[in-house]
Amino acid sequence: MTTGEMSRAEAFLTHLDGVSGGSQPSLLRVESSRPDAGPVYVISFDDVPEAGMLTGITYGVSLVDHPLWQASRPELCLTVKSTDEAWMWALGGIAEKLRGECPFALGSTVDVGAPICGDTDMTSLVVFAPLVLDREDYVDIEVGDDDRITIVGVYPIHASERRFIVDHGFEEFWRLGWDAFDVTRAAVV
Repeated sequence: MTTGEMSRAEAFLTHLDGVSGGSQPSLLRVESSRPDAGPVYVISFDDVPEAGMLTGITYGVSLVDHPLWQASRPELCLTVKSTDEAWMWALGGIAEKLRGECPFALGSTVDVGAPICGDTDMTSLVVFAPLVLDREDYVDIEVGDDDRITIVGVYPIHASERRFIVDHGFEEFWRLGWDAFDVTRAAVV
C-alpha cells in the first residue's frame, strides 16, 4: 500500500513501526478539550532506546492549524529515564492543551506551570530535535499529498533552566552538559 492509499494516521504509524525496530507500542488516547479537533494519541514504547527508558510520540498535534506551520506540522517526542507511564499521559495532556497555540519551534521553551510528572520537580520543556531518532526518521515524514509531519523532541527542564534559555539561548544551555533524559537530575543553572 502506498502513502496515498493509506490514511494519514496509518502512514504515520507505518513510519513509526519502521523506526522502532519492531517494538510493540502502547497506544494512549487523550480526549480533546476542543470541539473542532479529535483526540491526541501517544504511541509509547517501553525500553526504547534502552532498558529503563520510555519513548512516546504524539499523533494529533499536527491535525490543527498554527500560523507558523507551513511545509510541515509537528508531532512531539518525549524520551525519559523512567518506567512510569504517567510521563506518556503527561505528554499527551500537554500536546492536547497546547496544539494550535504553541508552535513547538526548535529552541523554544514551554512553561507547564507545575511539575510535569510525580517523579520530578521539572516544570518546563525545551523543544529540540529528537535525540533518539535519525534525522531521516523525524524530518518531513510524508503522510499524504503535500502533507508532512516533523517529529520534534521535548525535554523536561527546570524553571531556572527555562529562564536561562530565554535569556541566553538554547545553544548556551546545550553547552552546559545536561542529561536530556534524566528527570531526576538537579538543575544545571
